[in-house]
Amino acid sequence: MPSQHPHRAKKICISSGKGGVGKTSFAVNLATSLAGKQRKVLLIDGDLGLANVDVLLGLNVRHTVRENIEEGRDLAGLLLPVAAGFHVLPATSGVPEMVNLSFEEQRELTQALDAIMNRFDFVLIDTAAGIGDSVLWFNAWADTNVVIVSPDPTSMTDAYALIKVLVARHRKSVFHLVINSVRSQKEGKEVFAGLSGVVTKFLRITPRPLGALPHDSAVVRAIRNRRPFLLEAPESKVSLAVMQIADKILTL
Repeated sequence: MPSQHPHRAKKICISSGKGGVGKTSFAVNLATSLAGKQRKVLLIDGDLGLANVDVLLGLNVRHTVRENIEEGRDLAGLLLPVAAGFHVLPATSGVPEMVNLSFEEQRELTQALDAIMNRFDFVLIDTAAGIGDSVLWFNAWADTNVVIVSPDPTSMTDAYALIKVLVARHRKSVFHLVINSVRSQKEGKEVFAGLSGVVTKFLRITPRPLGALPHDSAVVRAIRNRRPFLLEAPESKVSLAVMQIADKILTL
């Protein structure tokens, strides 16, 4: 059953310490899966200066969140429908000033977002990679923090750095980890255990496993075709894994 309290949208921030770990692809497909479960979903492209959600979905973008920030345009008029129950708030690409919004601009944007929350069950924010200002304040605004990490040691190191900053600056204490592009479930468990162990030891919090996504050629094909792999290859292992994560999201 869809949420009985649609006015209380759950805000889920999806981030990664390192770029290139499949964060946006995961966000797009998680949104697709939740919409397929009859939830109303808004996917915000939170990489404000280097947008790519629209690229993965093959969208023709004419208006972006920049128009709200610079002109005060109503956010509701900027939303792009993707499928039944699924909308995207597009961002700009190649606009450096969007990366470093002032505190006042950040506050006004989150207030504008709060004003349209009652339309959705879930609001997903696909942030930029790293620990830039927009990444941190989107994570601070969210109810739930999801960090994507790959088996690459640099991805694990950067994910730890992101979590450390969010704990120190924003008092965040609950993090859900998704391990992407694993060769086996065993590898996924090992990567989670390694990162979780370091976070627990040094930050004194224990991350929660959300799931592992297998390395799958369906992902590359879907990106090339600018479609969610959940629609391009619904029976693939990676699609089934995302659907399992979506089921867990419904219980958070």
